[in-house]
Amino acid sequence: MNFRFPMRPSLRACSVPEIDSAISTDWMTASETAAAVANRTITALAATEAALARIAKADVTLNAFTDVVAERARARAREIDSAIARGESVGPLAGVPFAVKNLFDVAGLATRAGSKINRDRSPAAGDAPLIERLEAAGGVLIGALNMGEYAYDFTGENIHDGPSRNPHDPTRMTGGSSGGSGAAVAGGEVPLALGSDTNGSIRVPSSLCGIFGLKPTYGRLPRTGSFPFVASFDHLGPLARSAADLALAYDAMQGPDDGDAACTARAPEPVSGLLAEGIDGLRIAKASGYFETNLFPEAREAVDRVVKALGITRSVELPEAARARAAAYVISTTEGASLHLDRLRRQPNDFDPAVRDRLLAGAMVPASLVDRAQKFRRWYRARVLELFEQVDVIIAPATPCVAPKLGQVTFTLDGVELPVRANVGIHTQPISFIGLPVVAAPIPLEPLPIGVQIIAAPWREDIALRVAAALERAGVARAPRPKDF
Repeated sequence: MNFRFPMRPSLRACSVPEIDSAISTDWMTASETAAAVANRTITALAATEAALARIAKADVTLNAFTDVVAERARARAREIDSAIARGESVGPLAGVPFAVKNLFDVAGLATRAGSKINRDRSPAAGDAPLIERLEAAGGVLIGALNMGEYAYDFTGENIHDGPSRNPHDPTRMTGGSSGGSGAAVAGGEVPLALGSDTNGSIRVPSSLCGIFGLKPTYGRLPRTGSFPFVASFDHLGPLARSAADLALAYDAMQGPDDGDAACTARAPEPVSGLLAEGIDGLRIAKASGYFETNLFPEAREAVDRVVKALGITRSVELPEAARARAAAYVISTTEGASLHLDRLRRQPNDFDPAVRDRLLAGAMVPASLVDRAQKFRRWYRARVLELFEQVDVIIAPATPCVAPKLGQVTFTLDGVELPVRANVGIHTQPISFIGLPVVAAPIPLEPLPIGVQIIAAPWREDIALRVAAALERAGVARAPRPKDF
């Protein structure tokens, strides 16, 4: 597979002054950074300059960023420092650098969505609401991140911008489509990033890069100001190096938004104060059947470690999970094809050929098959919700393997050679298909980490995050620092 690696002046022209604090911000979590800024141990500007310096050094390898908004970030950091000097409250994410997948609107930037075609769009007039909410909580936007074209990707390999690279081994994939988000957080460039998840695009990079990720309940966080893929099950959410950071970001972003019809009614339900409650009394089960197949040994070991740590003694089977994945594919490809039909007619050669071909195939799916998939979707959701009358949490693998090699075309699952690009999300698709909240928690195996899914009932992000935090306190889940960084 051939990639072009374009020059990116926005990175190379970034002049980074000396950090104005003797305190090292390297590998601080978002929570630690916010506390240090609020306590005036470091300044928000120091945290921002540290992130810019880190990006200038590491992104030559990681290729996580497509745009760095350095002057905007510095201006925002100075505002925060001035507010602190005046004794004003600046929010729970005070001075925390963050970045967003380049399908989010960022004022002054064209919203690329990983494509060549979208580069000709006019720059966004304003920021997406989730960016506004993070900055209102004290965050500092640093830039926009590489992603799979139009979010139709599980690998993190972008034919236009080059692949994002895994910090634990730059010869390996980050996973996608939020690959830049995974690389930037795992590689220490920023402690917090936003991604999107339609079929697994937060959970797959979180698993392969060894970080935490949250796919919230469908409709929990507004998607206004983001480029869509499959509107009926697109989700937006955070990636971070701790469960507490996920909770901080999630709390800051909650709330209805009239611009997203799926997110107009639910009031915020903060979770950060609940993580210390532990998991006593929670009914936790392991997913059996489908979720015990198509696994490499490392994925089995990760699940086994979690099962042992949580003392899980029961299992539940999601009915017809394989059919759910097939139905998710049908709906994804047909909704995606409908969205891009005009572009496919006008500029077919400007697409990644692999993405173009899947979308063209989607345009030819019979309407009767789509109708069957949607009817099955309703049936499947009802059956899975019945399971949550018996249990509170279900544990499942996030990916079938650790990060594959860049350019790897196939792998062998249960004796069958399958395409990597289509099957890295084999265990995530049956979950996002029905909009359940999931935390991907990293299990630090050697030599590469891998994640597990912590799945809860709709609107119970609090429970999934409590389990993730408990695993983190026990040392079972942890975002490992890459050895070469």
